[in-house]
Amino acid sequence: MTGNIVLCGFMGCGKTSVGRRAAKLLGRELCDLDKYIEQREGMSITEIFARFGEQGFRQREARAVEEVSRQAGLVVASGGGTVLFPHNVELFHQNGAVILFLDVPLPALQERLKNDKRRPLLQKPNRRQVIEELFYQRAPLYRAAADVTVDAGAPPVVVARRIVNLGL
Repeated sequence: MTGNIVLCGFMGCGKTSVGRRAAKLLGRELCDLDKYIEQREGMSITEIFARFGEQGFRQREARAVEEVSRQAGLVVASGGGTVLFPHNVELFHQNGAVILFLDVPLPALQERLKNDKRRPLLQKPNRRQVIEELFYQRAPLYRAAADVTVDAGAPPVVVARRIVNLGL
């Protein structure tokens, strides 16, 4: 066990829930990047966005990626926007990580996120439209950052087994 396995994908694709199960099956530790940032900063992601804006959050996220990517043998549940920044992708790759894109169809994501109260980018009245626009902006970037695309439309335990079967 050497490089990290980094899970990327849209909000609600299952990075944390799949990551938790995959880490257990693989005998690795899970690092939820958002939780890591919250602990490091002593405030929630929502508070960071409110106080420092998205740019301030992204700066903190880049520092967290740098720190986490120096560790080995983790399953990393990245944030929905983490791999949209080439520098973060480079940091993960230069330290031997494999990036997996958890691909979930847009209708399933809209259903999963319809009542979400935690994600700052979704707290708008036209949520379905926001999700759709972000999805079409981000999906090509997730594919470009990823080394492997995993069909993640199934329940988390099934997706976790798909990851284990990759033999990483």
